[in-house]
Amino acid sequence: MEDDKRKTELIPSYYTRKLPHWHPEGAMFFITFRLANSLPAHILQALEAEHEREKQIVRAKYSGAQQYRELYKLDKKYFGRFDSWLDRCVEESPRWLANERVAQIVAEEIHRLDGERYMLIAYCLMSNHVHLVIDTAERSFQPTHAGVTANYPLADTLKLLKGRTARFCNQALGRSDSFWQAESYDHVIRNQKEYENIVWYTLNNPVKAGLVEKWEDWKYTYFVGRN
Repeated sequence: MEDDKRKTELIPSYYTRKLPHWHPEGAMFFITFRLANSLPAHILQALEAEHEREKQIVRAKYSGAQQYRELYKLDKKYFGRFDSWLDRCVEESPRWLANERVAQIVAEEIHRLDGERYMLIAYCLMSNHVHLVIDTAERSFQPTHAGVTANYPLADTLKLLKGRTARFCNQALGRSDSFWQAESYDHVIRNQKEYENIVWYTLNNPVKAGLVEKWEDWKYTYFVGRN
């Protein structure tokens, strides 16, 4: 993948809930979604407050393209803190994905949408969250859901994936409450270097968490390279 090769070819698409989401057509995405109540409210509030303070400093100090670049760096920094807390809170968090049957359901549904909604590159299922790397190039489909996600292909795909897995996983666990946290983190992969860093980050998550010595030893890690 050439640096920023697709930038001029992409049509921006913005989707907003509590957070803004940029979903350009035909992009590669790094996505993280987590189990419901997997982070304490006070941790989230502290992370968001710190992030907002840092953004205010950047907006006051920079303008134009430089401001955009600095805000982009802050977003990645925020995610690093967020993901670190997911690993740190694992003992207090719901850990339904540690159940082999539940993890298998999620993995099967991720693969089921490969070639239909996206080209699957990599994923890692941790006990309380999922990292997913996909390519949406040349994928065209009709929305399956009415409402706010219908005109946003990635949001619609995530709604489908999370809805199906929540239903099947809850059935396997004999429960009926919320399974996934409502909103996901998504990040557009812009160039080859970022692609390589994100794929490595995804695969290496169990190693970073001290669960295995090599990423290949984690049962629910998957990778297939893309040119």
